Amino acid sequence: MAVLFKSVGRKNPQDLTAPEKYYPLVVPNGEVDLRSLAKTLTRESTVTSGDCYSILVNLEEQIAILLEEGRSVKLGHLGSFRIGISGTGSDTEEDVSSHNVTKARVLFRSGLELQRMLNNLKFKKQG
Repeated sequence: MAVLFKSVGRKNPQDLTAPEKYYPLVVPNGEVDLRSLAKTLTRESTVTSGDCYSILVNLEEQIAILLEEGRSVKLGHLGSFRIGISGTGSDTEEDVSSHNVTKARVLFRSGLELQRMLNNLKFKKQG
């Protein structure tokens, strides 16, 4: 199965007078929520749908708690999560404080399993 994409025109933010260029953009093919994922996992195992859902919700909560503690969370060959920050600079090392942090985000680094999937993806233009 191929991942569908479409072409989208974009202006160059550094040169708004430059002509638009077109780039590929993935066309989403639906969404799977935790409950649906739990049902799918149930079909592949001996665990009930409710148990799978409970485990997924707990996993979600634990990842957030561990990241808030500043820890990295590794999920085997799936990948790992960690916190990344952006900030403003100061003239000296001593002047850097928590006030310099302007943005926090969750970074995900794909593991072996997802890298294999990415390396084998096929793409098809929509339409």
